[in-house]
Amino acid sequence: MLDEASDRWMALALAQAGLAAAAGEVPVGAVVVRRGEVIAAGRNAPVDALDPTAHAEIVALRAAALVVGNYRLDDCELYVTLEPCAMCSGAMLHARLKRVVFGALDPKTGAAGSVVNLFSQPQLNHQTALQGGMMAADSAALLQNFFRQRRADQRDDAKMNHPLRDDALRTPDNAFENLPDYPWPAKYISNLPALDGLRLHYLDEGEAVARAGQLTYVCLHGNPAWSYLYRKMIPAFLQAGHRVIAPDLIGFGKSDKPKKDSFHSFSTHRQILLELVERLDLQNVVLVVQDWGGILGLTLPLAAPQRYIGLLVMNTLLACGDAPLSTGFLAWREMCVKNPDFDVARLFLRGNPDMSPQACAAYNAPFPDRGHRAGTRAFPAMVPEFRDSEGAEIARQARDFWSKRWTGQSLMAIGAQDPVLGIPVMRELQTLIKGCGDPLVLESAGHFVQEQGEQVAHRAAHYFKL
Repeated sequence: MLDEASDRWMALALAQAGLAAAAGEVPVGAVVVRRGEVIAAGRNAPVDALDPTAHAEIVALRAAALVVGNYRLDDCELYVTLEPCAMCSGAMLHARLKRVVFGALDPKTGAAGSVVNLFSQPQLNHQTALQGGMMAADSAALLQNFFRQRRADQRDDAKMNHPLRDDALRTPDNAFENLPDYPWPAKYISNLPALDGLRLHYLDEGEAVARAGQLTYVCLHGNPAWSYLYRKMIPAFLQAGHRVIAPDLIGFGKSDKPKKDSFHSFSTHRQILLELVERLDLQNVVLVVQDWGGILGLTLPLAAPQRYIGLLVMNTLLACGDAPLSTGFLAWREMCVKNPDFDVARLFLRGNPDMSPQACAAYNAPFPDRGHRAGTRAFPAMVPEFRDSEGAEIARQARDFWSKRWTGQSLMAIGAQDPVLGIPVMRELQTLIKGCGDPLVLESAGHFVQEQGEQVAHRAAHYFKL
């Protein structure tokens, strides 16, 4: 018999289903109850875990067995939002659960009465009590809304010929409506080999056909920013008659966001940027870098030095793995570990207290929930720290390039209030860039120099020449 306590347990299962939906998984949730206490919970995670058995029920059963210390769970009950499939039903019977309570029926794969009923087989040596239909309308609504939105997304993607991969999420377009000072239309590309179908967003403004004296400013952002960071600098480059390319790294901005943190690596992101430069056949490039835009971007000219004529470098570093990372960076990395869902807008506002609420919202826009945050979680740990860290060897090659073989023009700007990559780090980088003169120091600017970037952009537009 179902009672008030059962309502609470199913409500907790529904909450787990909501977490699954937020992560882009089919919204099914489950909890295991023992003697009136919830001892385990699970949500659907086959895509996230790359595990075909990671149904909500299996995840919850595994967790419960660890708590009990036995794979037999004969004094436990399991509450799940959707009728279990044959795999999950078999696991429940094998665990000798006391009772299973489920919500919505599954007419396609349900193994508790809809297609078959494994719980009613008299040959089995254990009989588990079964109760269906609890909070069925709520469970069904979650599923219906999920698949309705997925179908809508697929229709939109089909129109744009950029289908969404099953292991990725895509921030809804309406999250980016009415952004202040960001009027440029989106461009997308998904057929670069390194993208493997992921959709990358980029801005491409100015004349795409090269003409005399025209430069191409390639503006690379870092973590947790996106191309919106360059909104105050792009107008100056365009007014001077130049072209601007500003991509969003995969996992950021309007680009697709893989669900798993493990997607992100130095080599993957570098290769995507290299392929984008090649595909667009960019020439007379002024490389504009800051934060991870520099950690990655400063290695790009090694592949095709003839494409690059200038470097505009702001608070960043070459992470070569043969010198300790700064105390400020280590503190930042520790904060990210302890607070993986930190408020992105608050981070920007800390160094830019005059930023408007609308601009703050624009920095939060790409990340409607933690399912979209794999990139922000992964990047701090990706900074090469040791000689054998991924990316350290190519960074050392880049250091040699910039100090010995670079023949282009260089301009450095420093946000003096940056506690992570401020004046000491940038002065060290200055010594590694051949021909880099005295930097432009913005005394009131923090890590995200671009938020006060008009002065920097106008200086660059007058400084860089063919």
